[in-house]
Amino acid sequence: MHQVTKTGEIALSVIIACYNEEFVLRESIAELIDVMNVTRYHDSYELIFVDDLSKDNTVALIFELMEIYPQVKMKLIRHEKNTGRGRTVTDGLLAAKGRIAGFLDIDLETPAHYIPAAAMEIERGADVATALRIYKFLWRTFYRQILSVGYHALEAKVLHLPLKDTEVGFKFFNRERVLPVLTECEDPGWFWDTEIMARSYFAGLKIVEVPTLFIKRYDKQSSVRLVHDTIDYFQKLAHFRREAHRLEAVYRARGFSPAPVRTARTNAVISAGPALLKK
Repeated sequence: MHQVTKTGEIALSVIIACYNEEFVLRESIAELIDVMNVTRYHDSYELIFVDDLSKDNTVALIFELMEIYPQVKMKLIRHEKNTGRGRTVTDGLLAAKGRIAGFLDIDLETPAHYIPAAAMEIERGADVATALRIYKFLWRTFYRQILSVGYHALEAKVLHLPLKDTEVGFKFFNRERVLPVLTECEDPGWFWDTEIMARSYFAGLKIVEVPTLFIKRYDKQSSVRLVHDTIDYFQKLAHFRREAHRLEAVYRARGFSPAPVRTARTNAVISAGPALLKK
């Protein structure tokens, strides 16, 4: 694993997991930087690119972006073999320097302007701020919504979790608080999203779900293989069940009872940008 780094003091780290992102990377990074530049983190954030052995021009574009935006602190981590989404995000979080650290899918189907909302929840005392996707009804994506609802219902029953959207690709953390949980996660692939949320919940971390509009993109080929990955998800959910129940038993033995997961107020989400504007 090779690293290229620009150093500086960091308050907020944004991890960008990359695998064949050349068609969205330049536009999405420009949008993300525009968002960050009007927050109080404008001069104290970093972008950490973790490339999971892309086969296109993603790495070359990252170096180009470093030249285009020399004022932005950036780091590139390159995997020597393809490891999967979970391992990629984990490596970024372990390398992060910010007190707040998190990631979002760089296709920005959950838009970058929700980053300030997530950061505000961490500033207010949450340990985890995760997106709760709100879908615009479209027939062409209806089957995905049905699968998502079905997965969440099964997950709640199997793992005893009150979370509504564990697998969303938008999560921010109090980095110090989540590191012990992070090091316990085992799945290197897509199931990592569910695992990190289950372990965070049963570790007693304070979790806030931030309602976010989900904007499906059709101009980018998804790396998700719907049928294969859905079957894989359900198999891993069944496999993780025993571990989740063990975590719950430990959780209760420590004197905790099932805690509600707070949903951020809509007006808080709307006002998150102004709340974190430059001072």
